[in-house]
Amino acid sequence: MFFVDILKISHLWHFTSLTKLQLDNNVIERIEGLENLTNLIWLDLSFNNIEVIEGLDSLVKLEDLSLFNNRISVIENLDALQNLNILSIGNNSIAQLDNVLYLRQFENLRTLNLAGNPICDEEDFKIFVTAYLPDLVYLDYRLLDEQTRETAFAKFQYAVEEVQHNELQKQEANKALKITDEELQLHKDAFVEYLNGPQLFDSMFAEDPDAEKLALLPGIDTLLETYKSEMKALCVQIFDAGLAQLAKRTAEMKSFSTGSHEAVADNQREAAQITADFENFRRQKIVEMQQITDADLLEAHITSCHEQAEQFSENLMSLELQLVDQLEDIFKDFERNISDMVGGFIENVQGTFAQCRDLENRHHEQQLVIALATLEKVVKSELEEKIPDDLATLLVDKDTVTNAVSASHDTHLQKIDDREDELLARVNSWMSALLKSIHNDEVKRNRKRISEIQHYISFVKDELEDMASSEDN
Repeated sequence: MFFVDILKISHLWHFTSLTKLQLDNNVIERIEGLENLTNLIWLDLSFNNIEVIEGLDSLVKLEDLSLFNNRISVIENLDALQNLNILSIGNNSIAQLDNVLYLRQFENLRTLNLAGNPICDEEDFKIFVTAYLPDLVYLDYRLLDEQTRETAFAKFQYAVEEVQHNELQKQEANKALKITDEELQLHKDAFVEYLNGPQLFDSMFAEDPDAEKLALLPGIDTLLETYKSEMKALCVQIFDAGLAQLAKRTAEMKSFSTGSHEAVADNQREAAQITADFENFRRQKIVEMQQITDADLLEAHITSCHEQAEQFSENLMSLELQLVDQLEDIFKDFERNISDMVGGFIENVQGTFAQCRDLENRHHEQQLVIALATLEKVVKSELEEKIPDDLATLLVDKDTVTNAVSASHDTHLQKIDDREDELLARVNSWMSALLKSIHNDEVKRNRKRISEIQHYISFVKDELEDMASSEDN
């Protein structure tokens, strides 16, 4: 089904045995209605108007997916497609290299097309993709040669190893916490994944090149233990707040959905009754007019029918306008409620992350005091225990040890800031996309309804014109 201006994917629920589906070159804006097509292996949605990847969670057998030439800016929501072998997502709006890292989870991915995206303008794009997706065979329609692989390995070896280390840490953390995929997805929906334990603290020190050396300072182990415990408690506060807010958001969305659906259903019932009454009138008049032989009398009946059709159209349009106003009020209430929820959550999160930074600042000050005191003892040969060699490389002079402690502090603060920024960006993006989606869906519904009314009235008037013309002949 292509080149037929399909706007919405629908009426496919009963094709459960379908393995190949081609919907390219249409005007589809959302991926939906595919939930029951669990046997799909090949899906082509290229050349449409899709902005967000969604609605594919049940297509676990999918091997070949084309989203070429759409309006997608983020590669996401493909986690369930672990059999994915070919992904074509060129000619979209993908600009961030992080999208490539997202694809590392697909062990069977061998062919990838990103050509035509802003990401391709990044320096070393080709070798970056080759380095981070080592099992890839074809990139942008071309075979990846051995020289490209060697160059990619040489340039990004340590960066890739760091990513692998972080991935392994997350996997081990999930195993230790016994988190299922469903639970992890719930945490992601709440924007608080990996905040239900010491993961943020661990990541702060894992990416700190001097952390292991500074941890050898006398008395620092007790300080670190206290710091880790307090940081974990703050992260759990954010985690619990996130899950609680997700529950509230879900309830609010359900209430909004119920209210809007009931409003539409009530309106449809009233419109159906008006339409049924008019249809009975119209059919009766058609039968009567077919038996009239007097031209003037027939013309009078046709004029009367035209007037009734106009009144019928006005009634339906008025009813639709009432629904638009009603849905707008429901949407405004929902928008206000969801904005208040998100705003309150953001304020809570920002306050707790500020406490995390306060903890880090305090730890930094205490660590610096211990480091300088240790340095002084080393200089005066007053330290009883032997200094480990790794630590000795820092305890050279005041500037060296101060710079090491400050660099460590900066790394920790950056990790805290990045996690806060990520959370806030995602929750704001979610809210913006949700409200935009609801608004767009309502605009489409309204336009469709007006078009239905106009088409029906046009049909009635054409029928009356045909009767008038046949009488003239």
